[in-house]
Amino acid sequence: MTAIKIKFSPVDINARKKLDFQSGDTIKVWSKIIDEKGKSRLQAFEGMVLARKHGTEAGATFTVRKIASGVGVERIFPLYSPVIDKVELIKKARARRSKLYYIRTKAKKDVRKKMRSVVFTNSKTISQDEPMSEVETVETIKTE
Repeated sequence: MTAIKIKFSPVDINARKKLDFQSGDTIKVWSKIIDEKGKSRLQAFEGMVLARKHGTEAGATFTVRKIASGVGVERIFPLYSPVIDKVELIKKARARRSKLYYIRTKAKKDVRKKMRSVVFTNSKTISQDEPMSEVETVETIKTE
């Protein structure tokens, strides 16, 4: 009698179980994006892992946060999703917590602190570090 192997998922489950990253690490997640014409391409999402949930179960997920154009962007990826092509570990970090949700408020406070450092006067813009022109200040405010 011969054994027939049935593949339930297009994902290599054992390889995904062995991925060794945790909260605080910086990773790059390559995901497949399908165009209108049916063509697919890979897009990278690089950021810090805020949380890993449900270990290596079937419903395991991980949350990645990055700053894009001065705005914080978070994505939640299922660990065993066929949309994910590969996960690269960029930088290891030692975090003392398993969920780093406090980084969201920390980032807000940093942006507010930068905004306070720019002081407006009638026609001049004066910064604590060095004088800036009005155009640079407007661009700084939009991106932060």
